[in-house]
Amino acid sequence: MSPFFLPRRLIGVLLLSLGLAVAGPTANLGMAFSQDAGDAALVDLDDVDSVIADAPPPAQTSDAPGGIDLLSLIWRGGWFMIPIGLMSLLVVALAIERFLALRRRKLLPAALIEHLRGLATPIDRFSPTAALRVCGENPSAAGRVVRAMLMRTGRPLAEVETAASDALQREVDRYSSPIRWLTLAAAATPLMGLLGTVWGMIVAFHESTTLTADRSRSEQLSEGIYTALVTTLAGLIVAIPAAMLALYLENRLVKMFHRVEEIAFAIAPGLERFAGKQRLEPDGSLVPLEASPLPPPPVPASGGSNHGPAGGKAAASMAGRSV
Repeated sequence: MSPFFLPRRLIGVLLLSLGLAVAGPTANLGMAFSQDAGDAALVDLDDVDSVIADAPPPAQTSDAPGGIDLLSLIWRGGWFMIPIGLMSLLVVALAIERFLALRRRKLLPAALIEHLRGLATPIDRFSPTAALRVCGENPSAAGRVVRAMLMRTGRPLAEVETAASDALQREVDRYSSPIRWLTLAAAATPLMGLLGTVWGMIVAFHESTTLTADRSRSEQLSEGIYTALVTTLAGLIVAIPAAMLALYLENRLVKMFHRVEEIAFAIAPGLERFAGKQRLEPDGSLVPLEASPLPPPPVPASGGSNHGPAGGKAAASMAGRSV
């Protein structure tokens, strides 16, 4: 028997015992941990679901294109956007100015209408002097039309109404001329945008013929067409409001001046009783009409000639004076 047999065997037994001693508690600890984990899973299951529900969804990658930047579109429109921008400023300025000019108190002051109605009731006692003073106190389109009619006092009624119609037409032309610029903007701005689009298409197709191998022709054309259509969009954005504003202001102007015409022709019969009798001076005074003076006798062509009827009369006059 080897002297090392017993110690080596003893060492093996000791190692086996030590392994069993360590493995037993470890297995028990593993079983206890598993049991505790299962209990924890059963207890905290609702909490886990609520946490999962409140968690933000994971970010998803999308290949959709981004939004369109307005300033970038305007910049890519090129120099064709400059006249369209100027036209838009003109439309805004004209619209504000016409809205202020076509207010009712500018065309038909309430004080003027009330005074004229009072003077025309009854119509046979209408006073042109008082009406002229009221028109001077209320300067407006209606006041100028009535004043032009009053200055024909003493004339036939048809001439008085003609004077009122002429003054009314002058006022309509005066107030409608700025509106024509809005109509021009509504018609010209889409053409400016179309011109920019046509030019952009020409440039896009021209560049597509000189592409390098690393670029696609369809990609180049789509980018060029996208840029070219910007000017058409800008032109329509300016033209549509301009057309609507022009139509609204024209209708408002016609409605206002129809009212002015009604007022003028309502008081026109009050001037009929002055026809051929009195006329109105610019200072408001009524003066009687005078007969027109007879034209002076014709002067003979040659002063030294006494031939003919004129010469005979002149000679007879001179003879009478000498006698």
